[in-house]
Amino acid sequence: MRLLKRLLTVIVLALLLVLAILVVRTVRLESRFAALPDVRTLPAAPPFDVAVAARHLGEAVRFQTVSHQDPAEDDAAEWNRLHDWLATSYPATHAALRRELIDGRTLIYTWPGHKPSLAPVVLMAHQDVVPVAPGSESGWHHPPFGGELADGAVWGRGAVDDKGSLVSIFEALEALLRNGFNPERTLIVISGANEEVHGSGARAAAAAMLARGIHAEFVLDEGLLVLARHPVTGGPVALVGVAEKGYATLTLTARAAGGHSSMPPPESAVRTLAIAIERVTGAEAPMSLAGPTREMLEALAPSAPLLARVAIANEWLLGPALIDKMRATPAGAAMLHTTMALTMLSGSPKENVLPERASVTINYRLLPGDASAAVEARARRTVAGLPVDVAIQGTPLEASVVSSTSSRGWSLIAALAADVARSPVAPGLMIGGTDARALQAVAADVYRFQPIVLAAADLAMLHGTDERMTTANLESAIAFYARLIEAATR
Repeated sequence: MRLLKRLLTVIVLALLLVLAILVVRTVRLESRFAALPDVRTLPAAPPFDVAVAARHLGEAVRFQTVSHQDPAEDDAAEWNRLHDWLATSYPATHAALRRELIDGRTLIYTWPGHKPSLAPVVLMAHQDVVPVAPGSESGWHHPPFGGELADGAVWGRGAVDDKGSLVSIFEALEALLRNGFNPERTLIVISGANEEVHGSGARAAAAAMLARGIHAEFVLDEGLLVLARHPVTGGPVALVGVAEKGYATLTLTARAAGGHSSMPPPESAVRTLAIAIERVTGAEAPMSLAGPTREMLEALAPSAPLLARVAIANEWLLGPALIDKMRATPAGAAMLHTTMALTMLSGSPKENVLPERASVTINYRLLPGDASAAVEARARRTVAGLPVDVAIQGTPLEASVVSSTSSRGWSLIAALAADVARSPVAPGLMIGGTDARALQAVAADVYRFQPIVLAAADLAMLHGTDERMTTANLESAIAFYARLIEAATR
């Protein structure tokens, strides 16, 4: 009986110790992120006319600067028309900023600061758009290249991605110049022309800057945004991308004797390939809370419900429960590990012929810290012993570095982003790709944020049907860029 009492005492004390650790870690989590500057101390936006800006965005949408997978299909005249329109629509900007054209269609604008010794600030927004899916035009409420203003929004391909940002930046520049602002720190605006395909324009801009010895303080491109209802807090959250995943594609090819389907052998290329696929998909990269995803959760913890806050603060014990919660959606799971997607299959050219080769293409999105070479090695180990070749296609894009959440650039962007959202701000991981990746060699800190508010359901319009920019979002974006330019370059 005495031994049992001692055992119960030990158990109770252990539970109390665990409870105390949970409470202490939860309380300490409140102060892990440095306070952002008071937005009231940052410059106010200069006067501008959002109705004129909406008209300008509609005009920009009408230029069909569509990037096709085969560049030979592009209509170069549309880019020329867009460039001429920018010069006509924003005369003060074109008088004050030096304009360059590189890589055929990519634009670089430079606004020299009074203190050239200061590292410049770089803003980015691309000119090109994705095609409208053939046959989907009838599903649009307004013509995809009509640029119509209706129901409080500008409609059309590129209204958000990314002519919305491009027009907002130029509207901000024009307003600042009308208001007499002169920067101390140089501002550079880079507008790539083929972000939606291979991004050579952004790479050429980066090479030009490096050749001139230019190293920027920070870069801001499109990327994440204000999510109207974040699953952690239940309310709006401004997500600023501090990293983006990499991109690699592998091909598995199984080989076997071909022949007539009337005399199938025990083994075939297709059966071997099926076994290989089962092995590879069964050995996915493990999920973990790391890097930007962990930083996002920690930043949002103070605004989260109590149970979520406790779980975030005590990953050592409750991490598996957090992972299970996040992995419930494809987007959530994508933030936790390197993903793989089976995208293309090939085999026999005819139903009664056994193929000598059968292959599958697997597209990987690489988590920061997971290199393409490691992914390839993992696939090779998984199919070892099978007559299967593993080949990586082209040159993989490695995951980006993770930018700082304590720099001046972060503080300015995050403070203004939180003001747009009237909500918490948090770092995040881009699961797609942007032109910003090319600028990593130019600046240690590269951020990805578009100052607009969208609900989760609205995200389907990006590269989809009924893409549109509300005038409220356009107004917020212009004010954000104008305030950021003045605050960052003064």
